[in-house]
Amino acid sequence: MTTVANSSNVTQALKRLVPLIKGTLPPVIKPQCGNLYEVLSRTPTGGIGAEVHQTRWSHKNIVDSYWVVTRSHFKCEGKHGKAWGRLYWKGALVNGREERIPGSLKYTWREGRSKAMTTLAAPRNFPESKATPRN
Repeated sequence: MTTVANSSNVTQALKRLVPLIKGTLPPVIKPQCGNLYEVLSRTPTGGIGAEVHQTRWSHKNIVDSYWVVTRSHFKCEGKHGKAWGRLYWKGALVNGREERIPGSLKYTWREGRSKAMTTLAAPRNFPESKATPRN
């Protein structure tokens, strides 16, 4: 009986600590994707040293491309800010100098390097048509 009471107390405590506004979750509890600042603010180091990529790169089958974050500054509870880093495009360092990371609010970001998207659907084998050719 104490286990049920303890789990109820934990649930109540979490509800008080994490107020939900229309079903939204704070950036710390959200899934892994989001704008660049949401992804970086979830890391313990503030994103410094993290490898991040735009998810659209994976959809376009651009492999092994990512930013290594060198500096970050957050505003509005980690939803906005500025970030700087070095771009690796297809495995090669583009510019050795640190630069501001563009598209941070415009695109969806994820931790890690970009990977090729695998096609889930196998090609269909259509039966040969028995229709007579048109002349």
